Amino acid sequence: MDWPVQEGVFEAGDLALHRGGTLPGARIHWRAHGTLAPARDNVVLYPTSYGAQHPDLEWLVGPDRILDPRRWFVVIPNMFGGGLSSSPSNTKGWPALVTAWDNVAAQKRLLTEVFGVTRLHAVYGWSMGAQQAYHWAAAFPAAVERIVVNCGSARTSVHNRVFLKGMMAVLEAAPEYDGTALFSAQPKAALRAFGRLYAGWALSQDFYRAGLHLSALKAPDLDTFLRTDWEERFARRAAADLLAQMRTWEAADIADHPRYRGDLGRALSAIEARVLLMPSETDLYFRVADNEAELPFLRRGTLLPIPSIWGHRAGNPVANPEDAAFLRRHVRAFLEA
Repeated sequence: MDWPVQEGVFEAGDLALHRGGTLPGARIHWRAHGTLAPARDNVVLYPTSYGAQHPDLEWLVGPDRILDPRRWFVVIPNMFGGGLSSSPSNTKGWPALVTAWDNVAAQKRLLTEVFGVTRLHAVYGWSMGAQQAYHWAAAFPAAVERIVVNCGSARTSVHNRVFLKGMMAVLEAAPEYDGTALFSAQPKAALRAFGRLYAGWALSQDFYRAGLHLSALKAPDLDTFLRTDWEERFARRAAADLLAQMRTWEAADIADHPRYRGDLGRALSAIEARVLLMPSETDLYFRVADNEAELPFLRRGTLLPIPSIWGHRAGNPVANPEDAAFLRRHVRAFLEA
């Protein structure tokens, strides 16, 4: 990398949680790319997504990529439950639920106390990162100029929750599960089933019909693809962390706050930031229809679906140059506008 990179851990102390309880000794592991401007007005926050840590997502940071570190100071806070920041795998006394509200509250302190930043040029997020971007705009309307909601929504839809409840049930059915949050050992059989089920949701029917798992992703056959791209992917993470983050995902709702009292339209209308909604046309989690329903309530919203058959992964196109070029073109224009 030919640009400055910083990395650290922000110690937030005991964190009172949005839905009750406390996260003891809360810690955010963060990484930052680029140089903070003297006016502190070039900060792009890039929260992580489900099961991801910052190295998994840094592919889009670079002079010729989506987020240019020569122009922006890109701060990547690892989400709670991801294994680097506070997670069941590294924190005793893990609470029942840590929400997106808790993540953004701690991230706000990180930016203020470490960098002296009180206003963001943008929050860019994919998937659960997009949910955090939406929560940032609802939690701190005056502190966010723009957000990019890449394959995400303001509230986890009922259909999305059906998927999540099924996936959580796979982990909770493991004999190693303790009935609350932890596992006596990695549930290898459950994680294998978890990965194989996930593969049917993250990529679209059209993706598989076109055989892109073989051509674009270079798998020799379907079983190898399921093993190397999905079983082994999730086996890298602690099952307790995967379960905790799914609970966070299911609970995501920008209206779940005394300020909004469950009224999603009211929460969306309170957002002052410019909002770029970028759903994938074939996403099975976060549908274009979800963003279409949100758009009328936004003061300054734009809907720009990604024309792709890569399903949810169109929003994180590390191996997909066409969708990466689409994101680069439109996200760069939005950040500069």
